[in-house]
Amino acid sequence: MKYLSVVLFTLTGMLSWSQERDNDTIGTNVINVVKPYTPSISDAFKVKETPSLDDEVTTTKKEVKYNIFSFPVASTFTPAKGKAATVEKEKPAKLYDNYATLGFGSYTTILGEVYLNHAISRTDNVGGYVSHHSSQGGIEDVLLDDHFYDSKINVNYSRTLRDLSWNIEGGFLHQVYNWYGLPQPYFTTESPEANMDVNHTFYGANIGGDIQFEDTYLKNIDVLFRHFGDDYSSAENRFKATATADIPIVDEEITTTLVLDYLGGSFDRNYYTNEELKYGNFNIGLKPTYRIIYDDLTLDLGVSTFYLNDIENSDNKFYIYPNISASYKVVNEVLIAYGGIKGDLIQNSYYDFAQDNPFVSPTLFIAPTDQQYNAYVGLKGKVSNSVSYNIKGAYLAERDKALFKNNELVVNGAEEVYQHANSYGVVYDDVSTFNIGGQLSVDINRNFTLGIKADYFAYDVDNQEVAWNLPEITGSLFMDYQINKHWFAGANIYYVGERKAQMDYTNSLVPVNIETIALDSYFDANAHAGYHVNDKLSVYAKVNNIANQNYNRWLNYPVQSFQALAGATYKFDF
Repeated sequence: MKYLSVVLFTLTGMLSWSQERDNDTIGTNVINVVKPYTPSISDAFKVKETPSLDDEVTTTKKEVKYNIFSFPVASTFTPAKGKAATVEKEKPAKLYDNYATLGFGSYTTILGEVYLNHAISRTDNVGGYVSHHSSQGGIEDVLLDDHFYDSKINVNYSRTLRDLSWNIEGGFLHQVYNWYGLPQPYFTTESPEANMDVNHTFYGANIGGDIQFEDTYLKNIDVLFRHFGDDYSSAENRFKATATADIPIVDEEITTTLVLDYLGGSFDRNYYTNEELKYGNFNIGLKPTYRIIYDDLTLDLGVSTFYLNDIENSDNKFYIYPNISASYKVVNEVLIAYGGIKGDLIQNSYYDFAQDNPFVSPTLFIAPTDQQYNAYVGLKGKVSNSVSYNIKGAYLAERDKALFKNNELVVNGAEEVYQHANSYGVVYDDVSTFNIGGQLSVDINRNFTLGIKADYFAYDVDNQEVAWNLPEITGSLFMDYQINKHWFAGANIYYVGERKAQMDYTNSLVPVNIETIALDSYFDANAHAGYHVNDKLSVYAKVNNIANQNYNRWLNYPVQSFQALAGATYKFDF
């Protein structure tokens, strides 16, 4: 009965489904096919990338929630804090405001210097320096005492404000030299002149100052007064003042410099007689300059005018000089061409002559030099960040150029110790000078610097036989090397070419013998080395004239041969 019931139920369901199928919309008509269906591209349609759904039931996604069950865990790990990478730098060197140095060497040489500077306040500073260089002499084969002293002292006070800054300073000078250049073999150790006291003392004092202005047409003012004299009753006073201002004209500014220069002095006698020798010059100069800057070209157009009053001779003169210069950057800083033509009225003085040649006699004729023009052209620039160069050519025309020349030997009637052809005088001549030279500077780093310079000169004179005591070739080399933190060294070498001098033996007014002498060229090499004990204390050693050349810087004036000196330098703050 159970199986029969299942069969009957199944048959009943199938019969019911068959009845529902009889109700479909598709009829039982006969379909006649005319031709087979041939599809084409136009019948196709593109399925959308995101099809539209027309489902009646759309189920939504069930939201899923995540839970993290955290609990503390004991840990001893401590992460390191991150930091930017840095380059290790050396600690900057401590800079001190003051230093003192003292050294002793052969020929009983003493070399000392003290420099002081102290900031009183944020705007005020006071400072000064003292220097001393002396030697007790001992040059071989000279007949007279050859010791010398050179001492200087200077004090200054300065103030810096918002709109201006000013400085005032004063100083003193004391120098002692000897006219030890007796001509040999004319004089010997048996000559009475070999026992002369040929000491010559210079002294001087100066006071001056300067003012710098900000944001005004007046830029600066410089003032200097100097008194200079010696123990032969010579005296000289000089006052010089310069002022520079930018003078507006229409829409342009003309940089103008005003110069006031007074020089007056006297010598107790001239070289041959006891007649007093006086001199005095006063000049006023005006130097306007207009600057044009166009791209890489800088052009200065100007003129220099001077009015000269020769006080002793009651003579007045007026001078006009060109003042033109230009520079052009051909290749940025690598190659710069420059040139110009300038002139100037040079005020010669006893002080300047004595500093150039301390063996001059106190019987000089002082006159200014008229530098008519100085025309020059050159090239300069940088080969690299550490190598720079400068090549220059120039032609100068000067009237009354001062030349040092040996004083004549007064055989009979010599009254002064400098009248034995052992002193120098000054002669003037019109000189044209052609010069070509160059220099090279190498700064590899702060620890090593090198400089080389060389010049060639050709002179043409009008009245004198030659350009006395002027060399044709000069050269120099400078080098400094910081070996490490403690050790340092350096060297400098000088070369001076042949010069011409004249020895004139005169018996009162009658010449006995006049001889032109060529002074040999010389080569002077010097070196130094030192050790920084700490930031404050350093010790050093120097050697001069390493080649031990007994050359003559001036005729009959040989220099000290090989010299050695050692000392120490101490830097400090108050």
